[in-house]
Amino acid sequence: MQVVAAAIRDGETVLACRRAAGKAAAGQWEFPGGKVEPGEDPRAALRRELLEELTVEVEIGDLVDRSRTEVGNLIIDLATYDVTLAGSRPKTSTDHDMLTWVHFRDLSSLGWAAPDLPAVAAIVERAALS
Repeated sequence: MQVVAAAIRDGETVLACRRAAGKAAAGQWEFPGGKVEPGEDPRAALRRELLEELTVEVEIGDLVDRSRTEVGNLIIDLATYDVTLAGSRPKTSTDHDMLTWVHFRDLSSLGWAAPDLPAVAAIVERAALS
């Protein structure tokens, strides 16, 4: 399954979203995003998903990480992009019960969903080098 996610930056923080009860991976943290529809451009899918979930307009930058993770009997092919907001910060989400802005150095302290872990590691490593 092809999935896209947004590492939405604001200064030295990034948006982390906790999956709501009743959703797959409830209680785990992730970067917002969603499934790419057949024939859909990944960046267009990410823009659509962020508008649907968070009601935000964004500017999509470079690819942060792309990895494949097995979750049960499903392979998640996750592409995470560097993203900045074109307007104000989101306040609510259709898929999450908590949104928080986390400093790059503290990202590893959250209980991330397995598919997001490679992107978290890439962001933490990049922050350590700068």
